[in-house]
Amino acid sequence: MDVTGILDEHKNRFKSIQVERLVPVEFDLGLMACFDVNMIDEAQLRASQKARDTYLHELSREGAQLMINELFSLPTTVDEDSVYATLPAIRTVLPREKPAPKEKPMTRWEKFAKIKNIQNKKKSRMVYDEEKAEWRPRFGFKGVNNDDQKPWLIEVPGNADPYDDQYKARREEKKERIDKNARRAQRNFEENLAVEKGMKPRDMRKRELQSALVLSKGSTASMGKFDDKLAGEPKVKGLKRKFDPLVKNSDKEKSNNMEILNRVSKGETKAAGVVNVRKAQRAINNAKRSKKQEK
Repeated sequence: MDVTGILDEHKNRFKSIQVERLVPVEFDLGLMACFDVNMIDEAQLRASQKARDTYLHELSREGAQLMINELFSLPTTVDEDSVYATLPAIRTVLPREKPAPKEKPMTRWEKFAKIKNIQNKKKSRMVYDEEKAEWRPRFGFKGVNNDDQKPWLIEVPGNADPYDDQYKARREEKKERIDKNARRAQRNFEENLAVEKGMKPRDMRKRELQSALVLSKGSTASMGKFDDKLAGEPKVKGLKRKFDPLVKNSDKEKSNNMEILNRVSKGETKAAGVVNVRKAQRAINNAKRSKKQEK
């Protein structure tokens, strides 16, 4: 029985792995990328939808075949599970989307450790608990660091009140440690911010305190004029408030009140904002009351 025709038909169903290009394709196997600079047939792109899709599909298949051929030419290592190819170093330099991050300033502890030559030893995240015979996180949820907060028996210290709740004392102590670490983190952040601005941390804190002091002056009616002065407090400029005299000329007061009344009746507004109608009504009532008293 001659099966040559059947074999040829079966062979023609599969594409050849050999792909020819007029211009050699460049590869960067470190990024698993290939760069094909050959011209695209514009006539195929302007053809019918079916012909265009067939052309693009064939072009993509050939590009993927070229990449696979190069990957299979790399040195490989055989493992129990599979075969792995060793990729070469990256040759294409890709531009960064954002600028490179600046070097992070060292904290106080990092500076101290550098002076004393203290090496930072990274601990594993999981710890084996011999009592429960299981691996548990070192910190966080179900961590071994929480075991000292839930003992079934706590010895009362000799200098402590025997009626005090030692469990509550341990919880408060842990909360104080967390707050202390948060304050230290905030202090390190402020010091690093001052270094980035080219200032000393002490000078920056001093300037922030002076700014807060100036803002607090505006909380009083006198704008801080009659507040107690602090030692070494700088003199603040520009904080002035003008008060109208208590005793005014009757003609001037009458003209001011009539002007307010006209604006309210006509529905006009000031340039700075809407007129306070309630305040204007009080002024009119006061003007009428003063006229009655004069008569």
